[in-house]
Amino acid sequence: MREIDVNEITEAVAKLCEDANLHLPDKMRETLEAAVPREESPVCKEVLGDIISNIDCASELNVPICQDTGMAVIFLEIGQDVHFTGGSLYEAINRGVAKGYVEGKLRLSVVKDPIRRGNTNDNTPAIIHTSIADGDRVHIMVAPKGFGSENMSRMKMFTPSAKVEDIVGFVTETVSIAGSNPCPPITLGVGIGGDFEQCAYLAKKALCRDLRLRNPDPFYAELEQRMLDEVNKTGIGSQGFGGTVTALYVNIEQAPTHIAGLPVAVNVGCHVTRHKETTL
Repeated sequence: MREIDVNEITEAVAKLCEDANLHLPDKMRETLEAAVPREESPVCKEVLGDIISNIDCASELNVPICQDTGMAVIFLEIGQDVHFTGGSLYEAINRGVAKGYVEGKLRLSVVKDPIRRGNTNDNTPAIIHTSIADGDRVHIMVAPKGFGSENMSRMKMFTPSAKVEDIVGFVTETVSIAGSNPCPPITLGVGIGGDFEQCAYLAKKALCRDLRLRNPDPFYAELEQRMLDEVNKTGIGSQGFGGTVTALYVNIEQAPTHIAGLPVAVNVGCHVTRHKETTL
């Protein structure tokens, strides 16, 4: 049994919150750069160049890439041979979020109640997804989620008679409805299967998957590419100015489901799809 003081968790989460908001993953920047020669619209080529410049400036000046520094989503994978000491794990995570956002001077966007509102003034509570793994390590991923893109996400409970074309059409329709709202070029996480809530979780998990990794099942890897091709045919383009690059990638995560159902969720991300991770 390995013991970990929860104060280590607090410090790790605080650093990840800051780093994720200031530094986009290298592969995301590379993907944006690679999109420039594929873009046929001169205006969108220029917009992509401005987006890349903004990313570089944020990193150099140590300021957030986007003014919406998001709601903190935490993916926590805990080894079953770990024992936490020094207090409550979830309280430690939220202390880390508060420290990262307040001391890092990141925008505080969380309200206490969905209807009555009222800012919590420290960007807590975080949304925490916990899973148990083998071993004695703790893996933490912090994914700040802005709501310009989150608000464009959708879910549909298909019947098992739905065809692949119907699912592709739903994903493409979601992007068309979103238009310029999620600050394209966008990223898409698609969850297929499970039940109502697991499907949405799968979509969020897919959105945060390394964009270099295709689904390990060749069927779904091909479907990811098919969805990407169809989405890019919408002609929305960077920031909605019309172009050939509307989405940078589509990631699918799937799970077993009930014989009577076929849930599909689409979690939309903007070109600032941020996440940073560490292992303790």
